Amino acid sequence: MFANTFKPPYYAVIFSSLKELDNLGYEEMAKRMVELVENQDGFLGAESLRDSSGFGITVSYWKDLESIKKWKSNLEHLEAQQRGKELWYKKYKIRVAKVEREYGFERE
Repeated sequence: MFANTFKPPYYAVIFSSLKELDNLGYEEMAKRMVELVENQDGFLGAESLRDSSGFGITVSYWKDLESIKKWKSNLEHLEAQQRGKELWYKKYKIRVAKVEREYGFERE
């Protein structure tokens, strides 16, 4: 599903990850993070996919860098980050980018 954003500029946080096969507790935590981030000031939306090998990409969109910093320091999010390192991820990488323009196509 495409995220509804607003007119650029805004920011994108790109979270690429490779999950372990053992996912005990992951789905519950992921659902909680979605609930939490949707109420975070400055959050604009997200797009996320994961393949059968465990590789996934989530792109979250933000109003500004300050909003991203506040989300990164949210206590429940910090707990999820720690559990991700200890239990769920083999590897991950985070990139932050400023979106200067966007365009697209949609068939009616």
